[in-house]
Parts: sequence; C-alpha cells; structure tokens
Amino acid sequence: MKKKISIIILTVLLPITTWAQNNSKKMEQMNTNKTLVTFFSRAGENYGVGYIEKGNTHIIAEMIADETGGDIFLIDPKIPYPKEYDKCTEIAKQELKAKARPEIKNDIDIKNYDIIFIGYPNWWGDMPMPVYTFIEKHNWQNKIIIPFCTHEGSGLSDTENKLKAKCKGANVLKGLAIRGSVAQNSQMQARQDVKDWLKKIKLK
Repeated sequence: MKKKISIIILTVLLPITTWAQNNSKKMEQMNTNKTLVTFFSRAGENYGVGYIEKGNTHIIAEMIADETGGDIFLIDPKIPYPKEYDKCTEIAKQELKAKARPEIKNDIDIKNYDIIFIGYPNWWGDMPMPVYTFIEKHNWQNKIIIPFCTHEGSGLSDTENKLKAKCKGANVLKGLAIRGSVAQNSQMQARQDVKDWLKKIKLK
C-alpha cells in the first residue's frame, strides 16, 4: 500500500518538478541575455511638442536601456533631416514612396546580442527609412526583437508586421507605442508605461 502511495506521489510531483526546473532555466537564460536598445530619433521641430533638444524616441530608448541594463545605439543618417517639421515630413514622404535606404554614419555588431529593441518615430504609418537601412545590414536569425515607437495618434501602425517580414528568423515581441508629447512632457508617466510594458513581455 505504501509503495502504491509513493508511486502516486512521484507521478504527481515529477511533472511539477520538471516544469519548475525548465521554467527556472528559461528565467535564468532571460536574465543572462545581452540586450541592445537601438533607435532612430530626430530633434528639432516636432508635431505637438514644438522645438525639442532631444528626440521623443531617444528619451524612451534611454528609459528602456536604464530599466533593462542594455547597451544603446543611435541609428544616425549621414544626411540629417531638416529641423523644420514640414520640410522633414515632405522628405520622409518622398523616401517612403521611393523605398529609399539613406546611408547611415555607423553600425554595430549585433552578433553578441540576444534581445534587441528597435525604436523609431512613426512616419507616415511606417518606420523611417534609415531604420530599414540598419535592419537590412544584419542577420536576425534567432534574435528576440522588441519594437517601440513614438507617435501622435498612429500608434505602431503595421510596423510590427513589417519587422517580422524583414527580420527573418527572429521572434518579434509585442511592441510599445508612446505619444511624443508624453515622452517630452510627462516623463514619469512615460517611464511607468515602459516599466508596465517590460513586465508584460516578461523582461522586468
């Protein structure tokens, strides 16, 4: 009788123990993954916030890097966009239509990174073209990609799916969209939004 009870207990406990061990391994792996926060951002005249010294996406990128301990990298086009909002949006529209790939100043080796955040402002419902320039330089196989964007009403649009299409072999997680006006003028709220999002995707 005692032998039967022991077998039953083992039968019940073994799957639980195995699950706990596997879950622990996953959490340990997540905690040791190397993280990169890469982003494109633009200062100057921005919609809804006027002239700014630091771009909206830049502010959020720094918050994410601070919360995750990740390295940070700016996607910097060789030819800067105009400071004036209307001029910038017109160039961005032309680049989107032409599917341009503006040259960027520098690059970073992503081989040693497991988790890569990609940030950008939402321009005409898409990522700015320099972000595509950066993406197309690299092999994203087996990477975890996490998008984030700043906007004034468009959210992420379809950029998550566009990242999935461009970054073959990567696992693209749920992104974050924060209004540029919040990034500039309500940074406590923005940081809390970042923290809540990181918890949801199990990175905090």
